[in-house]
Amino acid sequence: MPAIGEVKIPGGKLVRVTVTDAAGTRTCHIDGDFFAAGEQAFAAAITQAEAVLVARLDALDAPGTAIEPWYRATVRALEPIVGSALIGANAESIALAALRAHAQHAPELARFEAERSARIRRQWQAAQHDERTQPPLIDPRSVRERWRAFAPVLVEDGPRMPEEQMRVERAWSREVARGERPATLRVWDWAAPAVVCGAYQSIEDEVRLDQARVRGVHVVRRDSGGGAMYIEPARTITVSLYAPLGFVHGLSMAQSFQLCDMWLIEGLRACGVRARFAGLNDIAGPHGKIGGSAQQRVPGEPGCILHHTTLAYSIDARAMGAVLNTSAEKMSDKAVKSAAKRVEPICAGTRLTRAQVVERLVRTARAFGAV
Repeated sequence: MPAIGEVKIPGGKLVRVTVTDAAGTRTCHIDGDFFAAGEQAFAAAITQAEAVLVARLDALDAPGTAIEPWYRATVRALEPIVGSALIGANAESIALAALRAHAQHAPELARFEAERSARIRRQWQAAQHDERTQPPLIDPRSVRERWRAFAPVLVEDGPRMPEEQMRVERAWSREVARGERPATLRVWDWAAPAVVCGAYQSIEDEVRLDQARVRGVHVVRRDSGGGAMYIEPARTITVSLYAPLGFVHGLSMAQSFQLCDMWLIEGLRACGVRARFAGLNDIAGPHGKIGGSAQQRVPGEPGCILHHTTLAYSIDARAMGAVLNTSAEKMSDKAVKSAAKRVEPICAGTRLTRAQVVERLVRTARAFGAV
């Protein structure tokens, strides 16, 4: 029976390690809602990290091995492998997830966890209560300049089935990467309900597949990282930006998210919604999450950044809760311990209809430079 350990970095992403011992062979599998700094480097890093975990867990089985020094040594072994390959996760979270999976019933682990949790909680609370004004990650004037320079073609696309939407995302991003399509901003609709999982997530762990089948919810996987998104066509607004990599040249990952989504922040504010950036890749209101974004960098000449954002206009919390399998660990750094209650849909901040919101978002995109 596989053993699973999960770790949610405060303010970051969830990492899951699955340890399987079968027929005298041990394997480790890493997945989660983190992002990759580069697709090829990421794949190699995960493969190496999984091999390191197998060796380190074998060492943990040796008599007299103490958890604290084992953990520090494992972090040191993982750091040069995953340090620059993952965004939203790190060597510490992977080592701890493996430890939780393999030694979850060991008394020493409980003591180690208590000491670590107290230390992390103090650091997190200090960061949360830091009242200093944080400077913007990217100058709004620079955002406008980049948008005007690349002038994406605005496409208001019709509804498509979830599987076709994933094919369009892949095809259009690769066309831009090869220089066969200009920068494009697509505002699009869904023809059926769906759960869209991130590239590095385990679908079986994220989705209650039996419930999805009963409710007619399609389960698909996108090429970018991040977490699972629950989609209902009449309640969701989705947009995708396909731009040459020069659009984000010189920016960090966090800056690139703000560059690609700042028009949405301004468009939502034009609707009366008090929208703001939250975390690495979320858009939130005063009391909860409105939506989330994900990115993929596609190699080529000129290459492409695919950036897609899903916003909740409204929400059927019961349906979402029935289909998504949200672990307690994933919610561990949230003030509200329910995924459904953590969502603050657009309709909570405006009386505009979904169609009117989309119209204002489109108007804002054109003001930013979309043509």
